[in-house]
Amino acid sequence: MKNSKTVLIDKNPGRNSQTFGVARNLNTDLDLIHEPSIGVVGNKGDSQCYFGVEEKVRTIHECLRLRIGQKPGDIFMRLVQPEYTVATSDGIRNGTKEMRYSLIGREVTNDTLCEHLSASGLEGTIAVVACDKPPVGTLSAILEHNRPAIIMSDGSIRPGVDSVTKEPIDLITAYQLAGSDDEVLKKRIACEACPGHGSCGGIFTYNTMQTFIGVVGMQPLEMVSPASEDQRRLEDFPNKLITYLDNMIKNDIKPRDIVTRDSIRNAIIVAMSIGGSTNVMLHAPELARAAGYSNFNKDIMSFEEFNHLSKNVVPVLVDARPFGKYSMVDIDAKGGVQVFVKDLLDSGLLNGNTLTCTGETLNEQITRLDPKSPDGNVIYPVKKPFKETGGLRLLGGNLSPEYSSILKLAGVEGGLENNVFIGKARIFDGEQKLLDALENEPEKFMNKDMIIVRYEGPVGGPGMPEMLDSTSRITALCREKDIIVGLMTDGRFSGGSVGLVIGHVGPEAAVGGPIGLIKDKDEIVVDLNKNTLTCTQLLDENILRERKNDWKKNVDDNNGLHPAVGIADTRLLNRMRSSAVSAIYGAGMHPDRKVWIPDPREIKKSDFIPKNIHKN
Repeated sequence: MKNSKTVLIDKNPGRNSQTFGVARNLNTDLDLIHEPSIGVVGNKGDSQCYFGVEEKVRTIHECLRLRIGQKPGDIFMRLVQPEYTVATSDGIRNGTKEMRYSLIGREVTNDTLCEHLSASGLEGTIAVVACDKPPVGTLSAILEHNRPAIIMSDGSIRPGVDSVTKEPIDLITAYQLAGSDDEVLKKRIACEACPGHGSCGGIFTYNTMQTFIGVVGMQPLEMVSPASEDQRRLEDFPNKLITYLDNMIKNDIKPRDIVTRDSIRNAIIVAMSIGGSTNVMLHAPELARAAGYSNFNKDIMSFEEFNHLSKNVVPVLVDARPFGKYSMVDIDAKGGVQVFVKDLLDSGLLNGNTLTCTGETLNEQITRLDPKSPDGNVIYPVKKPFKETGGLRLLGGNLSPEYSSILKLAGVEGGLENNVFIGKARIFDGEQKLLDALENEPEKFMNKDMIIVRYEGPVGGPGMPEMLDSTSRITALCREKDIIVGLMTDGRFSGGSVGLVIGHVGPEAAVGGPIGLIKDKDEIVVDLNKNTLTCTQLLDENILRERKNDWKKNVDDNNGLHPAVGIADTRLLNRMRSSAVSAIYGAGMHPDRKVWIPDPREIKKSDFIPKNIHKN
């Protein structure tokens, strides 16, 4: 039976010659060339994160080809050849100027897929995603296209094993040796840390966002946690994906039917519960935008409710890297992400009525999967969590009037006395100056320093690079000297970063944000009782006015651009500088650029804190 959604197109002989050619090359039915199209897409890049993608795309594509036809039960559609997006490797680029392209990779993926989905007119898409930023760019493009689609994670890399200690190790183990003088040790760990292929295995950005995509409903939950090299990804999952997509097409279930306010809220709560990457608060607003919600703070979850949930309601449920012991493959061995999703549902912390790509509600999908109970070692129950409070906190204060600044509380290793840190500012205009100081003068870093790295935001970088190299060196330095050194930046961090690190400080320095007005030795106060980030000197109106005037003079004397911003020497970097929105909106490339500073008269407690969210 023909698909009722078939769109008749002009059977132009020139166009037909190519569609016949595609059908012949793909060995599909020539009579289907005017039917709606269906296909597979994948993320590719220059690291081992992506090595497993192509094989899975080919496998799914072949399974799809075998199910396309005109017999009863076949999928009556035109098959198109696979398409791939490209991105840089976060792990390889950290600490280099090329890291500016990392977040831009999300935007490039969106652009590439937007062109493919829209120009090809795909009515059905299966996406295999890998690494950190391409999965978000993939989903945002899918949401903009808004035709039936489903996502599968390529999967995590398995941990390496230290050949001497026999302990599991990973990328972060190797990064935290950057400041060591033992070259033999550094090379051995680097060689042993990342065997096989797949994306970073801890609860870094990749697995934070894969869990997010699963909980938001666009990926079957059982497909999140298995390793990239797990045979289920080749033998079991491909036909499941096709069956789910076929159901979505037949029932016209679209991505924006799935990714809604309630499902995004679910995904944010789960990100808190796994001590997820701070990058989630760049990617969630971008995905919300693509789903039709223009203002995350007003439409999805206010910063005040976010902090209420993280502080008082949602605990951390996994003992996972980078702040714990285990990786995603260990979580998979204990039953997968569906274990803690079920526990959160049973505890009343999630809305189980949201629709998912399987055609079921979240509750129904969990019931069918029937996951085991938390083991209490890798995955902890809500009633006896690994950590009592959620892993993330948003900060306001005079350095963060956008309430965009984010702290990964689950990764803090010390320095908070009664939830307060007070330190002295050490200014670095650009990450490279900090890396030079850490490499050449580590002895000059003192207890209670608060390092300020600025002009690394979406506009200033441009591209908002993450700082895994810097945070790894600082972590190693603090452990070696038994001191506490904080770091705050208008840039961002890897999901593998730990320590007292605060990112996304906005507005950023390049557009005149307060972080650009701090001077060396200013007093910086991080107060988690009030969730504020404050520079004491800038509370004085006279000092504030004087420093603003000095900053503006620097900009005016440099043709309207502060001299400390990074060089935008490619068209892509210039595009980012010219169109980047603030972190509060996701730090993406959008023509309607604006800096949002909330009117204090409008700041109030959220009108919506679900009554079923409670501490058990």
